[in-house]
Order: sequence, then structure tokens, then C-alpha cells
Amino acid sequence: MALEPKMKDFPRIRGALKFYQVASVITGTLLLLLCAEMLLKYTPIALELELGGPHGFLALVPAGTTVAVNLSLGILIVHGWFYVVYLFSDFRLWSLMRWPFLRFIVIALGGVIPFLSFFLEARIAREVKAYLARREAEATAPETVEASH
Repeated sequence: MALEPKMKDFPRIRGALKFYQVASVITGTLLLLLCAEMLLKYTPIALELELGGPHGFLALVPAGTTVAVNLSLGILIVHGWFYVVYLFSDFRLWSLMRWPFLRFIVIALGGVIPFLSFFLEARIAREVKAYLARREAEATAPETVEASH
């Protein structure tokens, strides 16, 4: 028999779900920016994004020639650190919902496979909200008693 979340944890689950949803959208967006940056830098285009350099406030410059703030590197670093936050939100929701370990791994992949975090965020949120609503309805429903003759 699989373990189910405790009713007293439902408020914590709702908070963990909201945290996961926010982290998922931010991580997914940063991953898409990172993919665009990698395409610019590691294809024959070979450009990097520079902030505040001699070419203007925001400019694409040849790779390896940035003299100001290298936004390409910044996107990489921010995504890496925010992925850690995403993993924490994944772990928190996973542990409160008492899901199997494979579910944790699948959700974790949302931060490294482009667009997956957006699909998972919608699916996970729908499933968790439906589960909580069903359990709360079961808990508040009056028990039916059959009369015997």
C-alpha cells in the first residue's frame, strides 16, 4: 500500500506547489535563454551577448571579445544556481506528496530539457490540486450508514 500525504500537511503541500510552479517557470525561461545563447555562441554565428560595452548598452559581439559584462556567461551561471532552487522545490513537493523516486527524477529533468518544465508544471499542478480537492471532499463528506431491519 502506497503512503499518502497526511491531511495536516495539505497547507504545506499548497505552499510547496506554489513554490514549485514559480521555480518551474523561472527555470524553464532561463533554460530557453541558455539554449538561445548556446546556439549563438557555438554555431558558425559565434556571437556573445555583451552589456555596457563599446558597441552600446546591449550588443552581440564575436565570441571571446567581450570587454564589459558578458551576459552569455551570466545566463549560464544564473540558470545553474536557479536549477538548484528548482531541485529543492521539486524535492519539497515530492517528499510531501510521498511520490515514488522516479517521479522526482522526471520532474528534475524539467530543468535540463527545454520546454519540459512548462508541461510538467501544468500537469503536476493539475494533479496535486485535484488530489487535494478529492481527499478534502472525502474527509468532509458525511458517512452513510445503512439501516438494517
